[in-house]
Amino acid sequence: MKLRTPIIIITLIILADQVLKIWIKTNFQFGDTGVTGVKWFQLYFIENKGMAWGWEFGGEWGKMILTLFRLAAVIFGTWYLGRIVKQQYTKGFIVCAALIYAGALGNLIDSMFYGMIFEESSYSHVAKIFPADGYAGFLHGRVVDMLYFPIIDNAHYPKWFPFVKEEDTFTFFSPIFNIADASISTGVITLLVFQKRFFKKHSTEEKHPTVVTSSEVSDKAQIM
Repeated sequence: MKLRTPIIIITLIILADQVLKIWIKTNFQFGDTGVTGVKWFQLYFIENKGMAWGWEFGGEWGKMILTLFRLAAVIFGTWYLGRIVKQQYTKGFIVCAALIYAGALGNLIDSMFYGMIFEESSYSHVAKIFPADGYAGFLHGRVVDMLYFPIIDNAHYPKWFPFVKEEDTFTFFSPIFNIADASISTGVITLLVFQKRFFKKHSTEEKHPTVVTSSEVSDKAQIM
């Protein structure tokens, strides 16, 4: 596989991720939902300071450390992608690595720049892009999430289920995420499922040396 293929994959994911994030950020108030026409799929605008799927740790310092870690991962990933393409790893492995790289870069863009290029979003205000002052400094931007798949919503627990009341309800698959998160998850899960196949490099054909000789070949030649 040529390097052009993972570059195209990464570029398409980054474009889709950032276009959707910018559209959500500049058209939705915080907590707004968008109707998609499908009951089990909604656009639900939230932001998070932490990792994929809304996980957080360590407050503002944790946020900066996480952003720097993402930056280091992207720098390493740039080198690593070039290496595995050059060494002709399997196509599946390279595609999965490109998916993970694209997801990490997509969320890194939010963390590094969104605080400076957007206003604060709130429950009563839609943020504008490129204001006089942003809502946070460099490395302190919040990641925009919007994809919500409540496949089973407001369902009641079965009577035999322990530690819950009969009137308690639950939502199956409640995380809210973005295209970058989905790209990372797809790459990681696919690697885990097909690891035995993907972690093998293309075997190079064995080259046999050719001996050039000027000696005549005779039917009477004896083999000792």
